[in-house]
Amino acid sequence: MFTKVRTRIAPSPTGMMHLGTARTAIYCWAVARHFDGEFLLRIEDTDQERSTAEATQAILDGMKWLNLDYDNKEVVYQMNRLERYRQVANDLLERGLAYKDYTTKEELDQLREEQKARGEKPRYDGRWRPENAVGKEIPAGVTPVIRFRNPDDGIVTWNDAVYGPISVSNTELDDLVIMRGDGIPTYNFAVVIDDFDMQISHVIRGADHINNTPRQINLYKAIGAPLPTFAHLPLIHGEDGKKLSKRRNAVSVMQYDEMGFLPETLFNYLARLGWGHGDDEMFTREQLAEWFDLSDCSRSPAQFNMKKLLWLNHEYMKKADNARLVELLKPRLEKRGADLSKVKDLCGLVGFLKERENTFEALADASMLFFADNPVDASSLPGLLKDKEEASFEAMKLFVEKAPSIDWKKDNIYGLMKEIMDEKGVKVLHLAIPLRVLATGAEKTPSIDATLQFIGRDRVLARLKEGMDQWAKQSAGN
Repeated sequence: MFTKVRTRIAPSPTGMMHLGTARTAIYCWAVARHFDGEFLLRIEDTDQERSTAEATQAILDGMKWLNLDYDNKEVVYQMNRLERYRQVANDLLERGLAYKDYTTKEELDQLREEQKARGEKPRYDGRWRPENAVGKEIPAGVTPVIRFRNPDDGIVTWNDAVYGPISVSNTELDDLVIMRGDGIPTYNFAVVIDDFDMQISHVIRGADHINNTPRQINLYKAIGAPLPTFAHLPLIHGEDGKKLSKRRNAVSVMQYDEMGFLPETLFNYLARLGWGHGDDEMFTREQLAEWFDLSDCSRSPAQFNMKKLLWLNHEYMKKADNARLVELLKPRLEKRGADLSKVKDLCGLVGFLKERENTFEALADASMLFFADNPVDASSLPGLLKDKEEASFEAMKLFVEKAPSIDWKKDNIYGLMKEIMDEKGVKVLHLAIPLRVLATGAEKTPSIDATLQFIGRDRVLARLKEGMDQWAKQSAGN
């Protein structure tokens, strides 16, 4: 029936690319790659009131950022296929499998209210089915919709690749509108024609589409199309246990780029959110393609956990190439006003700081210590050093005197500090405190030897000399 495995992701361009859409796309990609098949992209843009070019670009950006490489050279857009939908609808009309319905919106609203009043499930009553419309006069000025004539009896059954066998009686289904009066197809109709024409072998989507599936199966049968394998994925819930919502959660894929996450982190995390391979928490794209099986997907909603995502991003950052991280970090530093020429070894600085930070935003914030030129201020040192101020001052004088003669690396800087500590009989904090305060303007920094290395000898010594002058005058004044 299908010559090869083909999957697709088919988002609507009515907003940002949602995390749920991204996870579905990852699973579709993994199935296609596992079977050496094809993964395709389709944009379902028939909602003309809500579809925007910006939202379409957001989808393309999200796919590119996650490195979800699709195989169709040209993305399929539903609005470019209107003639195809009309052809199929007309064929169904000619074969008596669809009919024109002239019911007005007001009549439908009245029908629903009457059914609700009787405690019935609101549904179309088939009033314009050919057998029910004999002798009816077609109302003037009413543009009809086209409805699919759903089978009256029988059961629709499919073996869902995630949930197993599912059955729905045709008596539960009414006649579905397949073409609106403006000639635009409805979702359930267009998706069936598209998947048939694109030869999609596996339809993988959220569990909120389960109710659509029996209707679509009847449409597949009506047009003589082979049935794909259906797989429905439980939805993703937020940490509050509720369905992810943009009002409560960061749900846009590209928000995670802005927040400072690596794309491979989000790819890995979303893949693991509802599927697993033993205890493996981290894996490559190639491993996912090798291991992935829809039958291993959970039937229960997955819960998004930001702490877990931050942990995973930290692990990926630690493993990432420093030169790559520098290129990703530069725009964030420049946005913060950093003069990148001030730090000569950006790769080394990133390698040092990435062990401590878990996002690029945090990394950029931490890096600014090395670019800032805070005012040199020695006024806090007496209070910080208390009765060791004089000994600390003498130790700092020796540091400033000897610092120009060493190779400016953190091990040598610490070696000089240790030498002075032994000579002057002071503890490390009696050097570290004034070094931090004078060299950076901050009382807390990462390890002081590495901090001084990355700030650079010339900048450090210039600040220390200015600070020592302040400190001396301050002490003399007391």
